[in-house]
Amino acid sequence: MELIGKITTYMMAIVLVASMTEAFVLHGKYKGTDRAFDWHEFWISLADLIGRKLLAFLPLSLATPVFHFAWEHRIHTVATNDLLTIFLLFIGQEFCYYWYHRIAHTVRFFWASHAVHHSPNQLTLSSAYRLGWTTKLTGSAIFFTPLSWLGVKPEVVIAVVSINLLYQFWLHATWIPKLGWLEYVFNTPSSHRVHHASNATYLDANFGGVLIIFDRLFGTYVEERADEPCRYGLTTPTTSHNPIVVETEHWVSLAKDMAGAKRVSDAVSFVLRPPGWLPNGQGETTQELQRRQKDSVQPAQAG
Repeated sequence: MELIGKITTYMMAIVLVASMTEAFVLHGKYKGTDRAFDWHEFWISLADLIGRKLLAFLPLSLATPVFHFAWEHRIHTVATNDLLTIFLLFIGQEFCYYWYHRIAHTVRFFWASHAVHHSPNQLTLSSAYRLGWTTKLTGSAIFFTPLSWLGVKPEVVIAVVSINLLYQFWLHATWIPKLGWLEYVFNTPSSHRVHHASNATYLDANFGGVLIIFDRLFGTYVEERADEPCRYGLTTPTTSHNPIVVETEHWVSLAKDMAGAKRVSDAVSFVLRPPGWLPNGQGETTQELQRRQKDSVQPAQAG
């Protein structure tokens, strides 16, 4: 575990150097054009990273006691000392990550944290480490506790998840093309560009971490199309350059919606239903946005 910690530290240094290098290259390449590099996006991502590192020292995590409970009541003890066990752990972690990520998009409580990762209006390598200050506080790691209940030490589970997130760093590049047959098995920059796009066609798709197979299995895979360029950011774009606003705006809007709810059931629904949900059914959930897009296309085709 100590070795994994050192490797993670070295990899973070590489991540920072690579994202800074990309920033300077893109700045020089697109300076003075409508694709000019937005340094505000880079600095907000860096502020997010620093903030999370500082908050890591605080013992505030909903997942920690759940991991402890799962480990204490494990049904087996897994020794991760052979390739087959490591492979099965990787697949199990990937399965848990898929469902964590999918729920983070479809339950507003978790989206309030995860939306920070989707807030950049330009997708760059620095977007990879804008993960939200409150992710730890919401207990997102709870989705991986079944692995500890099955017998994998919590620290091993967290280490494998960290490796998964490190893999995803390169996925945030917009300059890497499609990668042929790899697109059928692995999560690639092309697949992840779709995931970050706010086009109605692309919403809530491609949730995998390292692999894309669970998206294909559960019907959430969407291919990047040449005829529909990805538009990055949120459906309602984040415009603030203040990191504190970026980190908290979705929690503030959630609190306002709950406070203004006419019924307790509506207040609870604001927390548990998808982002964009409204009691009157006229909200902007992914399903509603895609239905409206379909309805607007059909009359045009008929005409």
